[in-house]
Amino acid sequence: MTGNMDYEPQYLAGAKFFNDCEFFEAHEVWEDLWTEAQGPSRSFYQGLIQLAVALHHFGNGNHRGAKKLYHSSRSYLQPYLPSYLGCDIEQLFVEMEECFRELLQCNEDTSGIEINPEWIPEIHLDPSVSAVGEE
Repeated sequence: MTGNMDYEPQYLAGAKFFNDCEFFEAHEVWEDLWTEAQGPSRSFYQGLIQLAVALHHFGNGNHRGAKKLYHSSRSYLQPYLPSYLGCDIEQLFVEMEECFRELLQCNEDTSGIEINPEWIPEIHLDPSVSAVGEE
């Protein structure tokens, strides 16, 4: 198949950490990628990093930080809809909204709100795009 783009190994590693709910690790790996990135992918990585940190904060009970980074991650990722670098951003947004709904609707005391493991978003990558160096 022609026109296939190869995934950066760090991009894949970050996605794996993210899907394993290792959000801090995903953020670290993607931050290295973001630092070196130039052009349109830079803001995309920034959005993924902020989403990972939002989920990290949510899981640790830092609701204010989670809300703030939820909104900024969406702002960064919005221009890349419906998908970018093989990532289904449309699906990601649906899952993000489900995961953060209760937190976003509550303006007062959020102390009883916890992240629901069933609703944690995942990075869905297009399987037609292969990893760099993959056999």
